[in-house]
Amino acid sequence: MSMTDELSQISDRPPVGNLTDFVYGVDETNHLDIEVAVNEKGKVVVFHNRPFKKEVTWFEFDLDTNRLDFILDDGDIRDAGLPLSQSVSKYMQNSHQILMVLLDQHTGEAKEGNYVPLIIHRKE
Repeated sequence: MSMTDELSQISDRPPVGNLTDFVYGVDETNHLDIEVAVNEKGKVVVFHNRPFKKEVTWFEFDLDTNRLDFILDDGDIRDAGLPLSQSVSKYMQNSHQILMVLLDQHTGEAKEGNYVPLIIHRKE
């Protein structure tokens, strides 16, 4: 049994899949680049260089583990796959949404963006 399976059973959440399975054009030579930026006012932006196959319906962020999950329109959960620092957690705790920005592959300029709700989790 994998660690993901064990955590899924403990938390009663479905297993978390790989985010790269959920975007177009990712292979051995074409990578998915994601960057999370947050300012001291709690405004959060997720920059990504590949379009998603399904809509991201909301994000979940766990303040205890600093883990950011993408929740898809069909209920699938995808881990961002990158560690977020404690300073990011400090500023994200007051956020309620994330701006997702798709960057152009060649120029790096923003092509499109949309706001997605954010749910914050923490142990009480």
